[in-house]
Amino acid sequence: MTALLYLVPISLFLGGMGLVAFFWTIKSDQYDDSQGNAMRILSDEYDNHPKED
Repeated sequence: MTALLYLVPISLFLGGMGLVAFFWTIKSDQYDDSQGNAMRILSDEYDNHPKED
């Protein structure tokens, strides 16, 4: 039972840190380019395949 006295505050602290990190990623605009990757995968501009002779 005494283990819960340690585990509950630690889990609340870690959950809070994860929530703060999530809001930081939203605030720093890391999710703004939702269409960029979808269009980039269809582009042949950066094709990494070797050239055929």
